[in-house]
Amino acid sequence: MKFIDEAKIYVKGGDGGRGCVSFRREKYVPRGGPNGGDGGKGGDVIIVASATHRTLLDLKYQQHHVARHGGHGEGSDCTGRNSDDVVIPVPVGTLVMDDASGDVLADLVEDGQRFVVAKGGRGGKGNAFFKTSTNRAPRFAQPGEEGEERWVRLELKLLADVGVIGFPNAGKSTLISVVSAAKPKIADYPFTTLTPNLGVVKYKDFGSFVIADIPGLIEGAHQGVGLGTRFLRHVERTAVLIHLLDISGESPVSGWHIFETINRELELYSPGLAEKPQVVAIGKMDLPETRERAKKEIDFFRRKGIEVFTISAVTGEGVPALIAAVVKKLKRDPRDEHEH
Repeated sequence: MKFIDEAKIYVKGGDGGRGCVSFRREKYVPRGGPNGGDGGKGGDVIIVASATHRTLLDLKYQQHHVARHGGHGEGSDCTGRNSDDVVIPVPVGTLVMDDASGDVLADLVEDGQRFVVAKGGRGGKGNAFFKTSTNRAPRFAQPGEEGEERWVRLELKLLADVGVIGFPNAGKSTLISVVSAAKPKIADYPFTTLTPNLGVVKYKDFGSFVIADIPGLIEGAHQGVGLGTRFLRHVERTAVLIHLLDISGESPVSGWHIFETINRELELYSPGLAEKPQVVAIGKMDLPETRERAKKEIDFFRRKGIEVFTISAVTGEGVPALIAAVVKKLKRDPRDEHEH
């Protein structure tokens, strides 16, 4: 299934039905008086978070969502019918924003959470409503109110507890496939992962947490370079980040340079991202060149006051210790303590 994490849609609530101008016409009631009924209410357009939806793909192809107008009032004091609402299901974690102003209208983070994005108009009053002692035969009625309309932008931000970040081809997908049941696409070329992969990790008495690999970030990502800002938003909801470093290769970049580059991109995109708790790990320890360079890197990070884990997702070396460190930081997270 194609992963789509943003969409722009037009929504319009139904117009209210118009009130009716009508008078009783009975053989033996020469002046029966007004009996025009009220119009019905137009339908609302409602966005609902659904745990069964994973992508905004459907909304890419169906951009217009218009509710029906309410029924018009009729004689004999008959009120027009209220129109049905239009319900738009979206994945949990969807942000609803007004496209014109950029204002956030709703943040749908729970299954079943609803937001009325365009209200239907009220029905107009029929002439029976306007009857008074001084105006016994009003010959007018109200038109129905117009329904609200707007263009809205939807953005999906994954609801993951832990995000795995790093340069392309650092081994993020391999790590996810080892610690969870997720089966991401894995290959030895950059940008293998074109969509975030989610997995559920079960850990002893802690229970479980959701982990996501964030597609390869590179220098300039906050400006859209590479896969850029398309996936940086998915880091925003995470509580802890695993920063995976790849120091293998014929002309490797130092682990500290990678660490600083990625963190700079996080900060430039959103200052709060760089402040998230991180667990730093050097991957691909099954490769001789990585093992040879690891000690020097670990010593450098230690002098900076940062603990570095060494892992091999292929052999499983160091992975349990890494996950234990992640869980330790999750337990400290106020959001997590509230949930568990």
